[in-house]
Amino acid sequence: MTLGSFEPSFADLPAELPIFPLPGALLLPHGQLPLNIFEPRYLEMISAALAGPRMIGMIQPAADVDQAGPVADEVPIFSVGCAGRIVAFQEADDHRLLITLKGICRFAVTEELPVYQGFRRVRPDYAPYAADLGPEVDADIDRLRLLGDLRAYFDESGIAADWDAIERAPTARLVTTLAMVCPFETDEKQALLESPDTARRAKLMIALIEAALRSDDLTTRTARH
Repeated sequence: MTLGSFEPSFADLPAELPIFPLPGALLLPHGQLPLNIFEPRYLEMISAALAGPRMIGMIQPAADVDQAGPVADEVPIFSVGCAGRIVAFQEADDHRLLITLKGICRFAVTEELPVYQGFRRVRPDYAPYAADLGPEVDADIDRLRLLGDLRAYFDESGIAADWDAIERAPTARLVTTLAMVCPFETDEKQALLESPDTARRAKLMIALIEAALRSDDLTTRTARH
């Protein structure tokens, strides 16, 4: 961790990482993800993380699961997730924790370790994604096309948006935030996570939005998410 900064360096990244398999939840480097923690095993996980490097891995189940229910330990996970640092947390009166994760670096799962205190853990390989630790870099994308598609997509989905804030946002931040909040399917979110850079993530997102606009299931899709 560099002097005067809370941001971890590559050497600070933990060799073992507790994971939170959560369907439909996407964390990207530099993005922020609020989470409502109430299951006992994940309360234990957050407690352990706060006592250590304050980091957990967000990863999606690689099988269809009930999005409203707990994910069983035997459910397979995708091979790539994103490590996030707990940058804010608040205790609620009803024994919940409200936390905010900041995406730090993606990782490849090299091995899943035995369950510890009720939560799953992996041995991550951050090396393929070391560039995630650098600053956000804007990319040359078709921003007008993205925003035009997005207006139609949000209108069709019944999603309210602060368009002044969206139009003012730097391109990299805009792409990261939209990829995380749009109600894409699990495999689509995984493809966005694994996109090599902002430019290719933006192109994929435009393709996904335009494909959704050509379909007739946008309302159903939004309701599921």
